[in-house]
Amino acid sequence: MNLIRWNPETDGPLSESALRRKLERLGYTVTRYVYPPGTSFPDHTHHVDKMDAVVSGRFRLIVEGEETILEAGDILEVPRGVVHSAEVVGHEPVVSLDAVRTSASCP
Repeated sequence: MNLIRWNPETDGPLSESALRRKLERLGYTVTRYVYPPGTSFPDHTHHVDKMDAVVSGRFRLIVEGEETILEAGDILEVPRGVVHSAEVVGHEPVVSLDAVRTSASCP
């Protein structure tokens, strides 16, 4: 599991726009989502490489049986075809940046 944590010393102050720019520099197309408490996604896969990044809230992801909880500034790589699930943890909505990279946009 490739987890990237925001580092203020190298990344600067955390903000939604700074997190978006970091993902875009890595070659991803970014879409913003807000998931209310109770939201969950059962096991599934994607046909693209993606990263899930959290702006605020807590998001539990299970990737191939390995669990992690993402918090503000955390980014998790989810390669295409990998089984994973997700759910909002707690009573706060999750603001997420969903970043995808198709083979056509790979550098």
